[in-house]
Amino acid sequence: MLHIALYHPQIPQNTGTLMRLSSCLGLKIDLIRPFGFLFDDKKLKRAGMDYIRTANYEIHDSFDLFLDKYKEKRLISLEANNEHTPHNHFKYQDEDIIIVGSEHYGFLENDFKKIPYCVKIPMISNRRSLNMAVATAIVVSEAMSQLDIFPHTS
Repeated sequence: MLHIALYHPQIPQNTGTLMRLSSCLGLKIDLIRPFGFLFDDKKLKRAGMDYIRTANYEIHDSFDLFLDKYKEKRLISLEANNEHTPHNHFKYQDEDIIIVGSEHYGFLENDFKKIPYCVKIPMISNRRSLNMAVATAIVVSEAMSQLDIFPHTS
């Protein structure tokens, strides 16, 4: 199963949106502390709506505990740096974990070094970044398309 992981999320609306996305697409979402908000924040609930109840999520108390649990999985960070592989040129695997850094600071340097793969979304030059939830949805959509794992509708 493809995973989304949020590293030190700071904006409850982004986390709620991605919990909703994971619920609707049948993905697991991992939330790695510390958070920049309380988990019962009304903004999180508003963005995630009732989908938070149906989301397959797990909260990890630290990045090291997260890494220990998923040491057999392939971690792929999403970064805006131009040195990384374009997300649509990367070959995804079914058990990949797409991990997105904090909205405010990305990844702590020591933690970033522990993530072996990194992709970027090609953008027009002189543009800094996309919203974290939007960028995650773009990359997840590419991975799901490559793996042909979108839910089947009747």
